[in-house]
Formats: sequence, structure tokens, C-alpha cells
Amino acid sequence: MKLTTHSLDETQALGIYIGKMLNAGATFTLTGDLGSGKTSFVQGLAKGLDVSEKYYITSPTFTLINEYPGRCRLFHVDLYRIEDHLELEELGLYEILNSGNVTAIEWADRLPDDFTSDYIDMKFKILDDESRIINITAHGRENINLIKKLEHTKR
Repeated sequence: MKLTTHSLDETQALGIYIGKMLNAGATFTLTGDLGSGKTSFVQGLAKGLDVSEKYYITSPTFTLINEYPGRCRLFHVDLYRIEDHLELEELGLYEILNSGNVTAIEWADRLPDDFTSDYIDMKFKILDDESRIINITAHGRENINLIKKLEHTKR
């Protein structure tokens, strides 16, 4: 699925919409250049998961993982500073992925190819100052159904 958002608000609205559709855990892999909208999407996802507005959602570039309580617990992971796959085990990433919570992983291109077979891959590309192209590919039956539902409503 390919979408174009034309503002920060639209990118966040996409996250809100997807977050509202989630009933249980899901993993999102987010890739794209700095400023391409990855964190904006996660901010919307948090709103859709009913994370309290008292939490300001920022990219965990230095902490690597931020955790937020909501209707579904959200783990926001940033792998920008990860250099070796062994560091992922030390972070506890595999335990998080198997916890049944929602996980959004920025800089997911640093993950090994076989990290999981059940995830939603989102590639963000800067079109201009405000617009972003987002390519979404679902892996796993539940995720495919979620994206089909999203496609149906976006037509």
C-alpha cells in the first residue's frame, strides 16, 4: 500500500487511525531519512492507543527504548545508534517483540532480516517540505487484514 501525507498532522492522523484499529500487539518497522515522519507517525499511534497526553512522545535516540501505558502498551524503539545485532538482545528487544504489546521501531533497517515474520513495514520518503510518501507492507495474517481494512477506508 502506498500513501501520501501532505502535512505533519496527516502523518499523525494516519498513526491515530491505525492505533484505534489495534486490539492487541503489533510491530511496526519504520525506515526513512531524518525528518521523514517516523516519530510523527508514532506520536499519532500513541494517541490512537489512548496513551495519556501527559506523555510527550519523542524519538528515544539516546535512551533507545521508551515505554508508554495506554489501551495497549506502546514500546517506541530507536535503533539509530545500534551497530551490532548482539546489542538487540542486550536491549531486551526480542522480549518486547514477544510481549503482546505494540512496538514501533525506528531505523528498523538495522534489524536482522529474520527478526520476526509478523510485522508491518513502513518506509517513509520525503517528497517536499510537508509531504511524505509512505509505503506500507504487511507480514503476517493479522497485519495483512489490518492493512486491507486501512486500504478499504482510504479509498
